[in-house]
Amino acid sequence: MTGLNSRLLIVDKDTTLLASLADDFAPYGFAIDPAPTAPLMREHLAREEYDLVILDTLAVPDEAPALLRELAIERRLPVIIHSTACSEPERIAALEMGAEDCLCKPANPRELLARIRAALRGRKGAAPRMETPARAFASFEGWRVDLTTGQLFNPVGAPISLSDGEFQLLRVFVQHPRKVLDRAVLLDRVYGSASEHFDRSIDVQLCRLRRKLSASGLKGPVIRTIRNEGYMFVHSVTA
Repeated sequence: MTGLNSRLLIVDKDTTLLASLADDFAPYGFAIDPAPTAPLMREHLAREEYDLVILDTLAVPDEAPALLRELAIERRLPVIIHSTACSEPERIAALEMGAEDCLCKPANPRELLARIRAALRGRKGAAPRMETPARAFASFEGWRVDLTTGQLFNPVGAPISLSDGEFQLLRVFVQHPRKVLDRAVLLDRVYGSASEHFDRSIDVQLCRLRRKLSASGLKGPVIRTIRNEGYMFVHSVTA
């Protein structure tokens, strides 16, 4: 039966729920490790091999999209979202970003167990999990962008919170520094060619990104508007 000797990592701040799930799942062969924060999650992942991750997006609200991408896409781990933030649009977004399933919290433990087993069965017989690729970084003016996990760090190493849209826009710019990019290119790179977003979406994300970088201490113009052509990231970037 799926579950024998399986190890789960649960990213959740609710210690009472974690203890309850550990008791509920232990008879079925599941070992559970709790991780209330993203740094603790990564510490566990560095030490142990996990079969599945249960993620409460509200436990890490500013990092949830980047963490889901890191777990499901970069680390190729099955992820089940278990959160009160589980409306229909949020469920669809989570599934599109790589989640195996999405349940409204608190789910019935038996249903959660069934969903976990289904996700593990779906991975059974799949190609062996690839090793986690080396993390890719880009740097400018002492700032550092982790292109693998979707994080931005200022010159003293403090993380700067970015939404997924803001990070995707920054990623495009640092991958094409000192080049003029028009709205059509930015829309395609940030949202995908099949997206129904409009030019105005890029303007809004750009305004937010500029404001956030400025408020975080990055001085001077960073993304310059080139009249009738598009936008240009003004700093040189090193890998």
